[in-house]
Amino acid sequence: MASIDNPEIFLRDLFDAALAAVDPAICVPGRLPTPPRGRTVVIGAGKAAAAMAAAVEAHWPSDAPLSGLVVTRYGHGVPTRRVEVVEAAHPLPDAAGEQAARLIFERVRGLTADDLVLCLISGGGSALLALPAPGLRLADKQAVSKALLKSGANIHEMNCVRKHLSAIKGGRLALACAPARVVTLGISDIPGDDPSALASGPTVADPTTCSDALGILAKYRIEVPPHVRAWLGSAECETPKPGDPRLAHCETRIIATAQQALQAAATFARCQGVTPLVLGDTIEGEARDVAYVHAAIARQIHRYDEPIAKPCVILSGGETTVTVRGNGRGGRNAEFLLALAHVLDVPAWALACDTDGIDGTEDNAGAWFGPDVHERAAACRLASADFLANNDGYGFFAALGQLIVTGPTRTNVNDFRAIYLPRT
Repeated sequence: MASIDNPEIFLRDLFDAALAAVDPAICVPGRLPTPPRGRTVVIGAGKAAAAMAAAVEAHWPSDAPLSGLVVTRYGHGVPTRRVEVVEAAHPLPDAAGEQAARLIFERVRGLTADDLVLCLISGGGSALLALPAPGLRLADKQAVSKALLKSGANIHEMNCVRKHLSAIKGGRLALACAPARVVTLGISDIPGDDPSALASGPTVADPTTCSDALGILAKYRIEVPPHVRAWLGSAECETPKPGDPRLAHCETRIIATAQQALQAAATFARCQGVTPLVLGDTIEGEARDVAYVHAAIARQIHRYDEPIAKPCVILSGGETTVTVRGNGRGGRNAEFLLALAHVLDVPAWALACDTDGIDGTEDNAGAWFGPDVHERAAACRLASADFLANNDGYGFFAALGQLIVTGPTRTNVNDFRAIYLPRT
């Protein structure tokens, strides 16, 4: 049976095609640098870091020196032989992430110009490399991170603040690697794929400033202790900027992106006789607002076959945000899907998942629904408006039995959304 005969399976197949396209085992091998005359030290951080390290090991010459350490989220590790894998907390940093950052600094100390640092970076690295700036404590970073996550700040804003509270982000790790050559391989969860924003750019020059960080805190009315504000106002807080000659030994290669995932899903849809409409890989904004726009596009297609004819699938990526006002469970993908279900009034099936397999801090990647979502909700005495007001997308779809649980995928190109509209 072709997957299009079962829309639920079709949606899952789209998601699987997207994940396969950004699997580190596929993306890493062709982008590896040539082994140097000296040592190769692998370092890195992110939800894909362990899988990336395993891919490096599998394709690195057996007679070439290789060692190092990467840090990934709890549960995202994989077996490795030559590169040590440490697990730490995400999205709020913990002591394990702080210790891992210190160990990474130790691994790159004393290198020469004949050596190579291979840095493996993916989404989640900001929380996992948790080394506070001088005079700050881990508790300071935890408090600011928690406030930013609840504020509705986008990833660029959050990472700007994180860089300036860190001793390792915003290019500072690259300075510690000198004079060794640094090649960074990045799996991007950043809308626009800006290397300086990916995991807060530990090996990349930082175009943002301390003043920008203070402005973001003011914008979202986030109060910080006097010693944190004093640090952000000091000259020592500033990060290395683009054009800094101290970073001339560094190179970054983005090896997997949300666009690649969307293209793979679109190709799969075409093979099933379904026309894809890719809205973009950089969609940001409040999850429920993004959902309302997607619903409007779905209505236009259903009623007028514009801008494309049915059967079709609307695809999009990027990273939405949620301004938390309730005390329910669920990440931004569950929030998007709940808002979409609340307003969508045409026959459609929809899926929204985080490509890392974890939606926010929950145990699901996301969820899905079909045209009967309102009928099913009514039968279970569920009011979508109430769940939406409480930011409880997880609870809503759990009650319907429509959560999607994949476990850690060990890659991460952020949100994946698909809305399928049949021919009739």
